[in-house]
Amino acid sequence: MKHSSVQKPKSLRQTEDLAFASMKKTSLALGISGAILLPLLPTMAVAQEVSALQKDKQKLQEVEVLGKRAESNPNVEVGAPYKAKSSADSRHTRPLAETPQTIAVLTRSALDDSGLTDLKQVLGAQPGITLGTGENGNAFGDRYIIRGQEARSDVFVDGLRDPGMSTRESFAIEQLEISKGPNSSFAGRGTAGGAINAITKQATLDHDFERVSVGVGSDSQRRVTADINKGFGENFALRGNILYGKEDVPDRSPSSRSRQGVALSGLYEASKDLSVTLDYYGLRTKDKAPDLGYYLVGTVPDRVPAKNVPVYGQANDFLKSELDTVTARVNWTLAPEVKLTSLTRYGKSNNSYVTTGASSATRYDGATGTAYTTGVLDGGHTGWQDIDYFAHQSNLRMDTMLAGVKHEFIFGAEYADHKVVSGNFSVTNTGTFNCKTTAGKGANNGYCFTDSSGVAVSNLTNLAGRNATRLGWNQDWHIKALALTAMDTVDLTDKFTAFGGVRADRFDLNLIRRNNTTNVVTGSYAYQDTLFNGHLGLSYKITPKFIVYGSAASAQDINGGEADSGTSSGYGGAVLYQNKIAGAKPETSINYELGAKWNLLDDKLLATAALFQTQKSDVMEGANYDTVGTFNTGKNRVQGLEFGLSGNVTEDLSVQMGAAFLDSKVLASATAANVGKPLSNFAKKSFSLQAKYQLTDAFSFGTSGRHESDRCGGQPDTAAGFSATGYCSQPVPAFTVFDAFAAYRFSRRFDVRVNVLNVANKDYFTAVYRSGSFLYKGDARAVRFTLNYEM
Repeated sequence: MKHSSVQKPKSLRQTEDLAFASMKKTSLALGISGAILLPLLPTMAVAQEVSALQKDKQKLQEVEVLGKRAESNPNVEVGAPYKAKSSADSRHTRPLAETPQTIAVLTRSALDDSGLTDLKQVLGAQPGITLGTGENGNAFGDRYIIRGQEARSDVFVDGLRDPGMSTRESFAIEQLEISKGPNSSFAGRGTAGGAINAITKQATLDHDFERVSVGVGSDSQRRVTADINKGFGENFALRGNILYGKEDVPDRSPSSRSRQGVALSGLYEASKDLSVTLDYYGLRTKDKAPDLGYYLVGTVPDRVPAKNVPVYGQANDFLKSELDTVTARVNWTLAPEVKLTSLTRYGKSNNSYVTTGASSATRYDGATGTAYTTGVLDGGHTGWQDIDYFAHQSNLRMDTMLAGVKHEFIFGAEYADHKVVSGNFSVTNTGTFNCKTTAGKGANNGYCFTDSSGVAVSNLTNLAGRNATRLGWNQDWHIKALALTAMDTVDLTDKFTAFGGVRADRFDLNLIRRNNTTNVVTGSYAYQDTLFNGHLGLSYKITPKFIVYGSAASAQDINGGEADSGTSSGYGGAVLYQNKIAGAKPETSINYELGAKWNLLDDKLLATAALFQTQKSDVMEGANYDTVGTFNTGKNRVQGLEFGLSGNVTEDLSVQMGAAFLDSKVLASATAANVGKPLSNFAKKSFSLQAKYQLTDAFSFGTSGRHESDRCGGQPDTAAGFSATGYCSQPVPAFTVFDAFAAYRFSRRFDVRVNVLNVANKDYFTAVYRSGSFLYKGDARAVRFTLNYEM
């Protein structure tokens, strides 16, 4: 049965055709037409035609943007492309403006305009989120820190956890939802600082479209994407997205990145009450000679980033990911007030890296014994992991009247089976040593950027002649979990609304460690536990468009919950005691939040503000646990204030803006000196703004900027590293970076966009490893031209 939305294509195309016509019917064109027709037609006929054309023109001026294409995302506010009106997670039964929680949403339009493509770049530009080092920070790919809490495993795709520590791309994302604050009632284990939920592009019967984008730019950048949706009859639709991208890292060649992806979605709508969607997602990413950036030099208080560090990643180094998933979803309206949403996914991913780090050190000329300071290569860092996972989630929504009020119940069940097998590579070097690590004359045994006279190595990326061979596995991490949820949203009065949710997670964790050169098992650890978490919110409508709310929510991280960390307990790996997994309690986070949300300007603009406090207790710090009872020795607190603004400030000005003012403190620690210090990798202030102005029907331009205050590196969940005199040992300087973009639409079908990233070509740094030997450098200035064609 064909639902009413199928009738849209004709009216949408008519609107787009009229919009195209409006560009032609300018005042000048009307004047010329009148001059030509005047001698040929009676005066009255001319007057009538000009009058009719002028009325036509006035009517057409109501079209907001020339050739504005139909929006394929039903969650976006009509006429406000930067504003999402609702979450794509069906468990949020109310619009975002009425949800008692901080949820920031980036729409597809905002993502496109930004010119950012990797998820790490996108999220790194958001307030309240900082980045950590990935490789050798015990994460294989992107690493996110939300409100000071680790979130590298708290990435979800369409509401299901994505367990692979991989490089993630945005080409198939319809909108990106960032939930702030503990979120275990929705997401299960982890989510102490929040969760990231990527909503993928789905096939639709609403309208057909074929969109192709071709990009070229500086640093040999090439990027091609296509997004094609086609309906077949009244019941079936297919949608395909493809990606091909390759570029040198801006100003850091020969380091380069390549991305290839395919996302396919098929929709079968058996009736207006039942639909089934089957998706496939595949992504291949590879960084050649991956750039680990700069490093810190000097001692506190003069510890600063090194200057003009050359590209030192070795030619055979790499960082790559391969991901394949198949997802089936069912949306079934069982009765007018009863709806079942079911999601099932099977996926495999493979991630691996061989990278080279560098630092500043004193070295010696083997021939003369002369001492000098130079950049030096380290011995390399390697790892691989193979992920195999299955997950199913079903949610039943029931709207019913109880005690005279309407309840919106959600009852859910979720099962997950995630297995991660990992190992490393053996590294061999064939390059000739060119410096000595110990004082005096003698045989060289190190690799240095320069000689004792300061002359740089001519071919630094081939200095070590580094090659790697994959070894067998040294860790088998496996978790099975079953979760049950119950949620309810109820209007207590016409102004008061309450939300409540509870979740129970029963998990079974197994961890096997072995020596991958002898294949001898060195440890086998297993345990089971059940987590209970909840979320409670109460909102009050001061006006129909303005609410204030209060909420409380909890989250729990489990012992050994980070698959990439093994027994590195300071990074979320398993805490051991007497060669057994310790009986540690889950780390527990409690968040209290007071906030306000205001829908403005005919619902085209949403303003938000939130005051919150998150306290995390029973933190497993990774100390040398030698007695029972010291496993949960840490406690920390994060307090802050966040603001957000998204949508249309005027009919022509769109904004996405946010600001976060945060403060953190270690409240308890096995290391007494840590108490009172701020958390590591924590920025107290961060701002972001993206604004676009539609100057004419055809031309728009905009800018985006982001600022992060300085922060101090260290181990996750513990105090930042400070010297005895109170100076940060591994500082990341504050930065402010601006981008710019502009677009011109030549016709309904064709437009061009130019993005200039890091306009001022500023050297800035996004993350530091706790030793200071990695200081990730943000991209230098890059120019991107994108041609968009809609067939």
